[in-house]
Amino acid sequence: QVQVVESGGGSVHPGGSLKLSCAASGRMFQMYVMGWDRQVPGKERELVAQVTIGGTTTYADSVKGRFTLSRDKDTTSLQMNSLKPEDTAVYYCYVVLYGGLKYWGQGAQVTVSS
Repeated sequence: QVQVVESGGGSVHPGGSLKLSCAASGRMFQMYVMGWDRQVPGKERELVAQVTIGGTTTYADSVKGRFTLSRDKDTTSLQMNSLKPEDTAVYYCYVVLYGGLKYWGQGAQVTVSS
């Protein structure tokens, strides 16, 4: 079993910055991918960014150049700069194990408004 816990998030004005952090525990050596999804009520969950154990990072086009994902073993952080109102969502950290099992955290609210 894998536990995923997010921290960070909150409210910020457009153009501001926030940082999300995530810690995963259990089966550490099987954590192939770590990343972040986000979801707005009434819409499908979408990929924000993810990184493999080998360091290959993928970003959604909408956040490229503004968000930076980093990973250190079983922890990951998402630095979000130049935030826009459309970035408002619940952000979920996830872990994908070798073999494909995927675990999510409970989510962290990010609100960008003036």
